[in-house]
Amino acid sequence: MTDRPSHRARLTPREALVFEAGVKLGGIFHQYVGIPISARTAPSVARTIRDAVRLQPFVTRVRVRLDLAKGGPLGRGSFAYRYLTAEMLDVTVWLADGPVEVVARLAHRPDLKYVLMSVERVGAPSRRRPTTAARPARR
Repeated sequence: MTDRPSHRARLTPREALVFEAGVKLGGIFHQYVGIPISARTAPSVARTIRDAVRLQPFVTRVRVRLDLAKGGPLGRGSFAYRYLTAEMLDVTVWLADGPVEVVARLAHRPDLKYVLMSVERVGAPSRRRPTTAARPARR
């Protein structure tokens, strides 16, 4: 991973990147779920999540999508917001170390009725641009 290993166990770059991907997605889940969000603030929240995760070691790309339609009821007037729920999150992270890239995703799985963190791919690095999107809630 680097000249100085960051793990005490002898991990391959692949194993270490898979671990690091889980740390990134777990951090997103536990840091951002529950914050107040609205259609107006969702794009900046998605960018903030993306930009914060991109600061971390080995992260090469981050895609954050927030689907506000999956949230609870919207209040009225000054209460016209909801809280970010795990079901709203669809986050993909790309981590690379030399010839190894790991792509991992945090997304709601309707078939499982569960928000799952999963490894999408392990292999050679790809070349795509990061994207951020927040979809407004349907009313």
